[in-house]
Amino acid sequence: MPAPDPRIRMSVRPGAVVDVVQKQDQKTGRVTRGVVQEILTNAAFHPYGIKVRLSGGIVGRVKTIIGSPRP
Repeated sequence: MPAPDPRIRMSVRPGAVVDVVQKQDQKTGRVTRGVVQEILTNAAFHPYGIKVRLSGGIVGRVKTIIGSPRP
C-alpha cells in the first residue's frame, strides 16, 4: 500500500504523527516530528504540504505522515 500523500488534506488527521517543516526551516529542509493537534489548511490540496499545528504549538507544513491516529 502506498504511503499517504501529505499534500492531500484527507490524508492528514488530528492525532497523526507527522514530520513538518517550519517556515524558518524551509531553506534547510529541517523537519520536526510531532502529533497533529489542528489542521490549518482549508483547501483539499496544497502543493507544499498541508499546514498543521502540532500538540506543542509548532506550526508547519506536513512532509511525511509517520503514523495514523489510533481509533
